[in-house]
Amino acid sequence: MNDAKKTAYVTLPPSAGMGWLAQSLRLLREQAGRLLLIAMLMQLLLGLVQVPLLGLFVILAVPALSAGILEAFHRVRGGRSAALVLLFLPIASRAHLGRFMAMGALVIVISIVCISFVVGATTEIDEALMLRLQQGDMAAFEEIDPTFITRLFAAFAISVAISGTLTFFSIPLVWFYDRPLGGALGEGLKALLVNWKPMLVLGLGLVVIFLPLSLLIGLLMPVALGEGIGGMVGMGLLMVILLLFQLLLFGTQYCSFAEIYSLPAVPDSPTKLEPPDDESQLLA
Repeated sequence: MNDAKKTAYVTLPPSAGMGWLAQSLRLLREQAGRLLLIAMLMQLLLGLVQVPLLGLFVILAVPALSAGILEAFHRVRGGRSAALVLLFLPIASRAHLGRFMAMGALVIVISIVCISFVVGATTEIDEALMLRLQQGDMAAFEEIDPTFITRLFAAFAISVAISGTLTFFSIPLVWFYDRPLGGALGEGLKALLVNWKPMLVLGLGLVVIFLPLSLLIGLLMPVALGEGIGGMVGMGLLMVILLLFQLLLFGTQYCSFAEIYSLPAVPDSPTKLEPPDDESQLLA
């Protein structure tokens, strides 16, 4: 475990943002297959949110799962294999799971507050219509007031922006430096704000990358919604593109944290539950 006394952050120039993007692309290219499998496994776990009780645990455990992906990037940076089991290390760590679950609860509270303020309680959805929505009936969306949908998406975007800002550095601070939750939230937010210039450059770089990807997604969408083998292939390609971009986001999160907080490249896992190299290769 890294010493918490060494977590003093630094302020970097705007050019560092492009450096993080380049580093993330390099790490992703080194073990793209392994990282993609980890991202797919995480999405499968997130699909369990519809299951009662288990779904609540999955939602609360999202920060822990995110820490697992950051750990995978840490291993790649250190020249080691990114095994599937790394995704579960933060969940298996009793010393960290409580803080990650509390962070997940905070994200839920932020989402509820944003929806309450932005959407309000003036719009009610019929119970039968709500049941159809929960069952995945896309035609049910056409029966909802468009104003309500717009406000709902706005509330979602605001909640994601707030929770993402709060957890961007606090998740790796808890995992890599074993910081208490309150200290990680406060220090992580401060480090993010003082480095707003490279973060802005990083955001612009991600937008530049996403623009052609969005065009490609638009071309693949009609194919993915089709029937037969073509639809399956199109849906598969669509999922791979989205997962790779998600991994790119995680990679930039890790690279920015590693440079701002001078995280050593040699893997130093915060938990004793990490498997040895030979076992990691078997589990990958």
